[in-house]
Amino acid sequence: MKKWKRLVSATVAACLLWSMPAQATVAGGPSGTSGGQSVETEAPSGAGQPNVGAQVVDRPGDGLGNSGGTSGTPGATGTTGGSNTSGSTAASGGPAFSGAGSSTDTNTGASTGSTPGSNTGSTGTTTGAINTNITSANIAKPEIQSQGAVLMDAATGNILYEKNSTTKYYPASITKLMTALLVIERCNLEDTVTFSAKATTNLEAGAVSLNITEGDKLTVRQCLYALLLKSANEVANGLAEHVAGSNEAFAKLMNEKAAALGCTNTNFVNPHGLNDSNHYTTARDMALIARAAFQNDTLRAIDTTLSYQFPATKKEKARTLTMGHKMMYSTDSRYYPGIIGGKTGYTSLAGNTLVTAVEKDGVRLIAVILKSKNTHYADTKALLDYGFEVMKTGGTVTTSATTGSWKQDSTGWYYIKSDGSRASNEWQTISGEDYWFDSNAYMATGWRQFSNGSWYYFKPSGAMAVNEWAENKGKWFYLGADGAMLKNTTTPDGYRVDGSGVRQN
Repeated sequence: MKKWKRLVSATVAACLLWSMPAQATVAGGPSGTSGGQSVETEAPSGAGQPNVGAQVVDRPGDGLGNSGGTSGTPGATGTTGGSNTSGSTAASGGPAFSGAGSSTDTNTGASTGSTPGSNTGSTGTTTGAINTNITSANIAKPEIQSQGAVLMDAATGNILYEKNSTTKYYPASITKLMTALLVIERCNLEDTVTFSAKATTNLEAGAVSLNITEGDKLTVRQCLYALLLKSANEVANGLAEHVAGSNEAFAKLMNEKAAALGCTNTNFVNPHGLNDSNHYTTARDMALIARAAFQNDTLRAIDTTLSYQFPATKKEKARTLTMGHKMMYSTDSRYYPGIIGGKTGYTSLAGNTLVTAVEKDGVRLIAVILKSKNTHYADTKALLDYGFEVMKTGGTVTTSATTGSWKQDSTGWYYIKSDGSRASNEWQTISGEDYWFDSNAYMATGWRQFSNGSWYYFKPSGAMAVNEWAENKGKWFYLGADGAMLKNTTTPDGYRVDGSGVRQN
């Protein structure tokens, strides 16, 4: 199963799909069942998942009877039950338990900080260096408000700064950098794109559009200006159909390209970045994509154009398109000298996203911002200022380790953060899994219903269930990519769930 990480601020309430609500109710389980495993009363505040971005290796063992990966990382949860062998005892490396599964988890821990699914691992205090491939420099790191961020040295690929860099987020329209790169690599700029009815209507309400209609014809070059300057979504659809025949086929090309560039936590399902729970990337992956995009001379030339005369279409007169990235305008207070390209993005679920490339004195930096609340330009400037100072020292940076440890007492499992305090009323992302810690500072397990009405399930290991089934009182419920229980829909594996979330077929 693919894991979806989310970042949450414990002080900001929101009720979007990507924003966990502020209160959880005490209840036995989702409607359609008579009971469940829910305890505690507090739930996450804010949008998404922890701002702390814990990068520890130690974690509770999953013990769900699946073959795990390295460092004891478990496999996916079995959906139909089966034999299971999990640890029966645990040191401070993480909880052990028995659970339904489809095979045997045979991982065994061997060193400090390794807590396999069988939980025969040793002590749970870990030190996980965020970057191990670069050395130290005594320059104060910027305080970034956005939830995800990366600053990359484009020449070497070294990461100069990262915040929750491997956490999955919705990218919104920065997706179009990948779309543009693929189109440029595969098309003649003077080719004609003929827009279909599907390309011009397959958009969500409020999506940015140039009001292009079925039968309109534009060159690939004209489309690329509309894509990168105006961020026109129907143009992205038209280009995808021109290259691959459909959005679905084009998305396959996007994912193949992403993998070739070294992306490991990215999945594209459309060419524009409009909301879709299975369309995501990470700050690190997006930096790799941007690095490749801005190596392309054609893309860079289009993307640094401040205005472009767009031709008349069937419903619209000729008009001037202007660049949306404010740091490119020398008259704007947000202007950054040396900028060579960038792309903005926004949806209700993604928040503000921003990619920026700047080159000065032979040094090219790529800054990526994800899940911002209107701090994307200030955060980008802070990253770039920091990065160019670092590069003056030879491209080295101090990389402080993030430490954390699991502890257990008679009440349950709790987590000691890197600052020595206990995680309480907050999310933590630990070794790629999302955990919620209740207001009593203990790890949550079982069902939770949050103030947006959505149900979530935390497995006996404490890890939030995503993209998988959970059983309660003989009924089955599906937890989606963001962890929320699906209702009144068809699940990705083809089952229908009713308004209470109960599987019907």
